[in-house]
Amino acid sequence: MVRRGFLKSGGLALLGVGLMGGIPGFIAEAAAGEKIISPYKKRKTLICIFQRGAMDGLMAVTPFTDDYLKNARPNLFMSAAKTGNNSPLIDLDGRFGLHPSMKAFEPMFREKRLGIVHGIGSPNTTRSHFDAQDYMESGTPFNKGTASGWLNRAVGLLGHDALTPFTAVSMTSAMPRSFYGDNPSVSISNLQDFAIQLRGNQSGANLAARSFEDLYDKTTSGLLQQTGKESFDAMKMLQKTDLKNYKPTNNAVYPNSALGNSLKQIAQLIKMDVGLEVAFAESNGWDTHFNQGTDNGIFGRNVADLSNSMMALWTDLAAYQDDVTVMTMTEFGRTVHQNGTGGTDHGRASCNFILGNAIAGGLVHGNVKPLAVENLEDGRDLAVTTDFRSVFSEVADKHLGIDNDHVLFPDWKGDRIGVMRS
Repeated sequence: MVRRGFLKSGGLALLGVGLMGGIPGFIAEAAAGEKIISPYKKRKTLICIFQRGAMDGLMAVTPFTDDYLKNARPNLFMSAAKTGNNSPLIDLDGRFGLHPSMKAFEPMFREKRLGIVHGIGSPNTTRSHFDAQDYMESGTPFNKGTASGWLNRAVGLLGHDALTPFTAVSMTSAMPRSFYGDNPSVSISNLQDFAIQLRGNQSGANLAARSFEDLYDKTTSGLLQQTGKESFDAMKMLQKTDLKNYKPTNNAVYPNSALGNSLKQIAQLIKMDVGLEVAFAESNGWDTHFNQGTDNGIFGRNVADLSNSMMALWTDLAAYQDDVTVMTMTEFGRTVHQNGTGGTDHGRASCNFILGNAIAGGLVHGNVKPLAVENLEDGRDLAVTTDFRSVFSEVADKHLGIDNDHVLFPDWKGDRIGVMRS
């Protein structure tokens, strides 16, 4: 089937909007748990999770021996000591402690399949969520006019034609900035509830139809007419298996959350062997200005969801683990000092997590100096000592075989830090 015109520049997104008359049969029976069809060569898959809102890296992975941090956070500081009623941090290396709600990560760290980069962030000092996310997703932290996202450019650098419309999939209701660009990508919020939305043309987007073919016949949109038939053919690749009753491998249990559901569906796509190479998901709610909590509370719930969702995915993909790497990212971190409302404000550096069998795991990478005021950025924040591009480029190179930093991250000429094994 001809697919070359499928989904240019994020123009089409497949969203979870119900169709009148129910979901078409070939969608309801979409392939998921078993490899019913395998028309594409098995490829490596990079899964990126954006933690929107700015995660407090100092609480996720705490330098618990740092007295400056302890004094700066009298109500938020957590210890690795097993005293009192609070759950202690999980001591990783004698200096850094993992938040107790992320205990699902500990086995992977001990097995050297989980690596952590601390002090990671953008060289742009903005504390605007919107701008910082835009810069990170475009991969050009000093150029607001970049049209494409770094993951879209990565798709273009894969070294082969995108023979499948599922090369790059975002499990979101709208196309993320990371996927903007000329290379084919698709946004899917729910595999069970497909409908077609033409971005910027809602009248052509949500025509009620009994089937995708019917929707195609009725539309008056030129772009949808051009790509519609290929879109429908692509959807027909998903057949023969019941998505709704999907059974994860090894009894993996996904959290009943937006992130858990997204990662479960990414696992289904990987098992279908439809050529998925770059996947994207989001985790929201990390802007903890108020009542951040310690072992319990907003932050604890968020990190539990993140770690449990990732580990459910990893367990589910038991037979595919050599071909999958999962990487988190967040726009910036939080202030070293707590604020007056039991939270933390917009800061600079944070940390990220990278899961995979080729990771230089069991280590907290990066350079985090003692949090004395003279070592803080602007006298208040954990300093950015690792440019996010040095990590993203290394993961893309070692896992996907992309070795063109000039295109992937224009204007960046930094060094990599060794988060992937040689």
